[in-house]
Amino acid sequence: MFWDTLGPPRSPLPSATPFPSLIVRATGFAAQGAFAEAQAEFLDPDPEVVARLEALLRSREAGVVAHYYMDAELQGVLWACDWPHINISDSLVMADRGVDMARAGAKEIVVLGVDFMSENVRAILDASGFQQVGCWRVAEQPIGCSLAEAAESRAYAAWLEQAAATPNSLHVVYINTSLRTKAHAHHVVPTITCTSSNVVATVLQTFAQEPQAHVWFGPDTYMGQNLARLFATLLELGDDAIAALHPAHTSETIRALLPRFHYFEQGNCVVHHMFGAAVTDQVERDYYDSPTANVDVTAHLEVPGEMFALALRAQREGRGVVGSTKNILDHITAKLDAALAEPAVDPPRRLRFVLGTEAGMVTAIVRALRDRLAAAERATVEIEIIFPVAAQAVTTTGDTVLPIIPGVSGGEGCSTAGGCATCPYMKMNSLDALCDLLERLPAAGSSPSVDRAAVHRELAGYEPRKYGERIAGKTVAALGTEPILYMRGFQQTGSLPQQLLADLRAR
Repeated sequence: MFWDTLGPPRSPLPSATPFPSLIVRATGFAAQGAFAEAQAEFLDPDPEVVARLEALLRSREAGVVAHYYMDAELQGVLWACDWPHINISDSLVMADRGVDMARAGAKEIVVLGVDFMSENVRAILDASGFQQVGCWRVAEQPIGCSLAEAAESRAYAAWLEQAAATPNSLHVVYINTSLRTKAHAHHVVPTITCTSSNVVATVLQTFAQEPQAHVWFGPDTYMGQNLARLFATLLELGDDAIAALHPAHTSETIRALLPRFHYFEQGNCVVHHMFGAAVTDQVERDYYDSPTANVDVTAHLEVPGEMFALALRAQREGRGVVGSTKNILDHITAKLDAALAEPAVDPPRRLRFVLGTEAGMVTAIVRALRDRLAAAERATVEIEIIFPVAAQAVTTTGDTVLPIIPGVSGGEGCSTAGGCATCPYMKMNSLDALCDLLERLPAAGSSPSVDRAAVHRELAGYEPRKYGERIAGKTVAALGTEPILYMRGFQQTGSLPQQLLADLRAR
């Protein structure tokens, strides 16, 4: 095993049964609780497994873009590979990194995520002139997403019709949706995509450039609620704080936009759905408000209001962050960097963080923390990552090698008893599935008898979904890519594209 049994804690633990946690030190790491042990199992992967995957990637000239929510085994091996065409990130940059790999010579791009992610990567590769580069999923069956499916519903279509009937309307659609959703939405009402990293900037910039706009955000209900709560909270901070967030806004403009910000009320992610009142109550009582706990609270924008409200309070008090997976990672590493700059203490100071998002995020966090601790060359700080999950979110397998795994036995990944383990859809991306796909792809320098196109045709079931229908004379892929390109333009310039605003004003 790669963890140890801790002795008496350096600070008192909560009186209630504590949440599982992972302690990261300069000399290694330790796990407390079965769930944390299951996460820790693959943080130091088998070198032979790493070498096998790296050899396959090199021989196929293949790149991998993966989401932070991959399972611990797969992430551990990917992080350990010495191959330049591997990137693990949030959804914001997955397609961009795929394009970078294609420019650097990658012939195939494997997308480890759910289906809308592979669709986005394929669309951006095509839009960037890399139609000849293969783009692959690792399963023939659909790799779904409850949130993306909510945007395919009749309720969402009716909501968009309401937006279309409202003058000066702009639809801000979460990137975690299919190309079909983006295309149909953009046909009905001008649409721009967003991620959890840039959604606040997108909404505020829209109202800065078009003060009388109506912004319709969907399909994530919790994120919509949390954005409305965040904007209302800005009124309490004053004009200086608001201007620091967006220079074009004041208390007056924020107050004016609130009734014109709308969000869909029937969509959520099964993973973040479980961070509700019961979990939040324990986090607040036994961790955040405990005089001895000294804990930061982090929360993804997709979590329910209770956890978001606590993390928002923590952020205002300098003890937490709300935002995207990258925002959470940046907050934790910044706190570590600040602590490492302080004088050494004995015993080492412990920084504690409640991880209010999918547990797969911990692999990237541990990687970043261990690199910093190793570079510091002195054990002055250790970090504890706390998973707000219940014991019921862990399954006993009966296997002697790996007796406990994240996720309840029903397979849905979450426990209503408190907290979420892992996303069941993301976990369809396994190490075995990745290696099997790579072995079937043609190797670089294959003999002339190997028909690359024929191999690709045989693997058609592993390609991102293709849409044959046309809307207003455009293919679904072409029309669905436009909102993504609008987002890319906004990221590059800081302003919404003029064509998008012209479409908004023409409605």
